[in-house]
Amino acid sequence: MSNAPKVHKYKNLKTLAGRLRSDLTNIHCVLLYAYNRTGKTRLSMEFKDISKRKANGISDTLYFNAFTEDLFVWHNDLDNDTDRHVKINENSSFFDGLKDLALDETIAGYLSRYADFDFDIDYEKWVVTFRKGDEERIKISRGEEKIFIWCMFMAICERVIDGLASYERVKHLYIDDPISSLDDNNAIAIACDLAALLRKAASRKNAQGEPDPLRTVFSSHHALFFNVMCNEIGRTRDGQEKVSTKRYFLHRPDSDGSFTLRATGDTPYFHHVATLAELRKCVEAGTLYTYHFNALRSILERTASFLGHDDLRVCLEGLEDEALYNRALNLLSHGKYSITEPVEMVDDNKDLFRMILTDVVDKFGFAVPDLVPVAPQPKANP
Repeated sequence: MSNAPKVHKYKNLKTLAGRLRSDLTNIHCVLLYAYNRTGKTRLSMEFKDISKRKANGISDTLYFNAFTEDLFVWHNDLDNDTDRHVKINENSSFFDGLKDLALDETIAGYLSRYADFDFDIDYEKWVVTFRKGDEERIKISRGEEKIFIWCMFMAICERVIDGLASYERVKHLYIDDPISSLDDNNAIAIACDLAALLRKAASRKNAQGEPDPLRTVFSSHHALFFNVMCNEIGRTRDGQEKVSTKRYFLHRPDSDGSFTLRATGDTPYFHHVATLAELRKCVEAGTLYTYHFNALRSILERTASFLGHDDLRVCLEGLEDEALYNRALNLLSHGKYSITEPVEMVDDNKDLFRMILTDVVDKFGFAVPDLVPVAPQPKANP
C-alpha cells in the first residue's frame, strides 16, 4: 500500500475555501505552504466572502494580506517636506473600534522587538507620524512601514482574543504572507511571535469560561518562515490548549484554474529541506547572518522530533566535533535580532556554521533540492 500523501483537487477557489472552512470546524489552524501565483491572496478573500454571503454582508474573518497594506497610504508632503505621515483608511472594518481600544501601547510593544523608531496616531485625522530620537515626522522605509502595519494587526488580534465588543463578529483569522516583501531575517522573530499569538487564540474562552477558540488559516510561500511556524505552533505553554493543525501544500498544477491540496501530516516536509537549500545557498554566497543559526537549530529540532527524540543533540551524535557543535548551537541560536538591520556573522562563526551544515547534511543524506527548477533548454536546430 502506498504511503504517499493524499492529493485533493478543487475546481476553483470558492470550493477550496469551503474545504478550509470545513477543516476548521474540528481543528484550530490550517497551515498552507504555496509559492506565489497560486492564488493565495484571492483565496483569503474568498474565505472571507463565504461568511459575508451567509450573514448579510458581515464577515467573520479578520485577515492580513496584500489588501491590508493598501489600507495605509504614505504621504510625502512634496510641497514642504515637513508633514510626512501615513493615512489610514478609516472606512475599513479592519479598524472597527480603533479609537476605543487603546492600541498604542500594544503596538509599541511589538514594534520595539523589530525596529528602533516610534510613532503617534492621530485618531481624529486618521494619520500616523513617526519619530526617532529628537527627529519628528521622519520618513521611514517601505520595510519599516510594513513592520508597523504588521504590529498594528497583531495588536488588533490581541483585542479580538480578549473578546472586545468591537470585534465580536470575528471567528476566524486569515494570515497570508506577512513577510512577503521583507528580508529573510524577519522569519525567526515574526514567526515566533505569531505562533505565540495563535496559541493564545486557540486557547480563548468566553465570558462563562467555556472554550471559544479563534480558528486560523495561515499561508506562506516563504520556506524558512513556514518551517519555523510549523515548529513553533506545536509548542505548548502553561494554561494553553495544544493547537490542533492540518498542513498542506497548495499547488496550481496547470492553467485550467484548478487547485490541489496535498496533506503533509507528520511526514518530512518539503519546506524542511527547502530551508536547508536556502541555508546552503547563503553559505555558498557568504551572506550568513546571526539568525541563520536559529534556522539551523529549528531544522535539527524537527529532525530529532521525526526520529522520536526530544533533544536535537541526537542529530550531532558521532560527529567529530560533536561537543563544539552542541555548544555553538546553544550559544548562537538565541536572542532577538533586528528586523531592519541584520547582523552578519563574524568570519569564525561563518566557518563554524559551514562545518555544522555540511556535516549534518552528509550524516543524514538529505536530498537538498534546487529551490528554482532549471527551465528546459530549447532544442537546437538540426
